[in-house]
Amino acid sequence: MLDRYIQLLKNGQIVAFPTETVYGLGADAWNPTAIQKVFDQKGRPSDNPLIVHVSSVAMVEDFAQHIPDDARTLMQAFWPGPLTLIFKKKTEVLDLVTAGLDTVAVRWPSHPLSQDLIANVGPLVAPSANSSGRPSPTHPDHIREDFGDDFPIIDAGRTAIGLESTVLDVSQKPYQIYRPGAISAKDIEQRIDKEVLLKSDQSESTAAKSPGTKYSHYAPDATVQWLNANEDPDQSKTLYLLHTNVEYQPSKNIIHFKGDFKKMGRELYDRFRQADHQGYDNIVVEPFSNSILKATPFTEALKNRISKAVS
Repeated sequence: MLDRYIQLLKNGQIVAFPTETVYGLGADAWNPTAIQKVFDQKGRPSDNPLIVHVSSVAMVEDFAQHIPDDARTLMQAFWPGPLTLIFKKKTEVLDLVTAGLDTVAVRWPSHPLSQDLIANVGPLVAPSANSSGRPSPTHPDHIREDFGDDFPIIDAGRTAIGLESTVLDVSQKPYQIYRPGAISAKDIEQRIDKEVLLKSDQSESTAAKSPGTKYSHYAPDATVQWLNANEDPDQSKTLYLLHTNVEYQPSKNIIHFKGDFKKMGRELYDRFRQADHQGYDNIVVEPFSNSILKATPFTEALKNRISKAVS
């Protein structure tokens, strides 16, 4: 199944492939010409660093100048999986990968097809396989929508998580999460017995060490906004995404997740894209209370992605 895609990547082409989070747009992490095709295909700013995807710890050692003991503990606990670690980079790592920074972001995805692909090709850079700023692809149809029917895609259906990986900087202390994901700060702290900070997003005037922090992201054509507490969800041109057990009259423009935040994560970007297809002008999302954010750490990732779409 993978032979064609392996050959394309070895020949310096780009290929969309599945991970457990979202689909990635893969290119050989040591081939600057191939990596430039990723930026061109996405329309991605060159100061937005890429994540290197690996299929072994040995591959990490080719990119990271030093792997702290805490990082090794986290790799053992959460890899393969939705956790990206930022290390001080080796000098031979391409500046095109790191946006000229002295750090490099690395992840070992858990999807078996991504592992097989990387094992045969070598490390791959793989930002989300969508036009820059658009909702990330959680299904091959999303990629075709952005890149056309003929774009090479390893089709594995819907992704399991639906939100991008947690990005943790272990290149300096205190450790900081630049982008929340399925692996929460609490999950990390329990493994290494150290406090982890959740860093606020960088502005467009600052260098960003992680993807998804510097520019507006994840946005459909419809305007995304947070629900006003007094708002009555009855507007025909507005899609409502709700999550509490508050009862509303059934309506085609109300999607109610009823506290199933993992389902909300899996479906969020698809709902954003569907809203455009169905002609909605607005998408209104119920905010997450502090008690929900504290009780269900995954909601921090949802809040982050929705806030980026709002901005």
